[in-house]
Amino acid sequence: MTPNRDSKMGDILIVDDERDIRELISGILRDEGFTTRLAANSDECMAQINAEPPALMILDIWLKDSRMDGIDILKSVKRDNPDVPVVIISGHGNIEIAVAAIKQGAYDFIEKPFNIDQLMVVITRAMETSRLRRENVSLRRRDVTSSEMIGSSPAFRGLKAQLDKVTRSNGRVMLTGQPGSGKEVAARYIHVNSNRASGPFVSVSSASVEPERMEDVLFGRESPERGVEKGLLEQAHGGIVYFDEVADMPPGTQSKILRVLVEQQFTRVGGSDKVRVDLRVISSTTRDLPAEIAAGRFRQELYDRLNVVPIPVPPLSERREDIPELARHFIAMFNRSQGLPLRALSEEAEALMQTMHWPGNVRQLRNVIERALILGEGNGPIEARELPGHAPDPGSEEGRVVLAGALATLPLREARELFEREYLLTQINRFGGNISRTASFVGMERSALHRKLKSLGVVTTSKSGGRIAHLDEDEDEAAGE
Repeated sequence: MTPNRDSKMGDILIVDDERDIRELISGILRDEGFTTRLAANSDECMAQINAEPPALMILDIWLKDSRMDGIDILKSVKRDNPDVPVVIISGHGNIEIAVAAIKQGAYDFIEKPFNIDQLMVVITRAMETSRLRRENVSLRRRDVTSSEMIGSSPAFRGLKAQLDKVTRSNGRVMLTGQPGSGKEVAARYIHVNSNRASGPFVSVSSASVEPERMEDVLFGRESPERGVEKGLLEQAHGGIVYFDEVADMPPGTQSKILRVLVEQQFTRVGGSDKVRVDLRVISSTTRDLPAEIAAGRFRQELYDRLNVVPIPVPPLSERREDIPELARHFIAMFNRSQGLPLRALSEEAEALMQTMHWPGNVRQLRNVIERALILGEGNGPIEARELPGHAPDPGSEEGRVVLAGALATLPLREARELFEREYLLTQINRFGGNISRTASFVGMERSALHRKLKSLGVVTTSKSGGRIAHLDEDEDEAAGE
């Protein structure tokens, strides 16, 4: 395996009190393309680590004239820089020292005089481990992007206020809401702002795992042929496990998860030893779990354990004010991740998106933006005609509005009243129930708009921290008679 020749990827610190050994190992590694740093005692070693942690350490157990021996240095490194692999070498090696070093977190132990080929195999494997750990750190940092909460509407502010409260505890959270509304983003937001942010965030897709494999996936497996394979719960130790669509978890697995929540331990499939875990659990569902419980498909006891703090995630229809900000966020994100054009949004496109139907919520908005950027017309602003909700102009009859069939069959007075009602309902919901902003946009005085809404039977009610417009029930019943 060819070593990575990037200096940051191949920086190895060699700590040995014998100058000849230090320089011999350094020469071999430099010939292989690695960069090296040398230390003769514990003080030099700690100074090098404090200046910049290496990608890997080769550490002698016995260091003459040093305040710390190799085991002490190993303990310090694994405490402060746990991702740095440490290969222990010693001329006085025995099995007890090797076991002690491995228990303290050493990657491997090599006895002097060592075989150069053996040394290179161990170092190459350890460097690969170091690379994978750095990639994991990078992915965790990237998760911060996927945990960004975007919006300023009343409904969004209400959600964020609830999330901010639960980040400071270890309480279990149940996120509910429509598909694509941003439940996993909310879960990741809790993670990156909690005291477990440095730990893993492990997502369990309850719907996508085959029922017969669910226990292997969650608890791991032990077998003579393949040894120990850690499951997702063990991988989430010290962090957060997120059960996405928890209602899809098989009934048999539900009872075992309940036991894990009670005991904080479990046994791997095929194993006998108890595995202790320190986990915070966040769950999400699009289903009505009390109805699932009544139908016998979900355990009441598990629901009670998971539903400590229920938080509803509002659909996009309740936060239309956020749509332009979300769209611009996705444009910038696709520019960074895929190199797609960094385009603006035209006023017509913004207005259309705020009035469109979004059954897929934020996920659907993201897909619409990605499609517009891929199939886009140059680098200018995204226009309304590029969006799927836009009805194309009828060719040569430019300037005409094509009437829906039902509207075209009504007398003028009824058609006008129906149009005004639907138009004003759309605009009020677009502006989050803000009458002043709606009046300004439609070109009416606020008092005149109030009178018009009353005559049309349109009322606004508080919901999810904002206001939503709808037909008055009596008016709606009268319209249906």
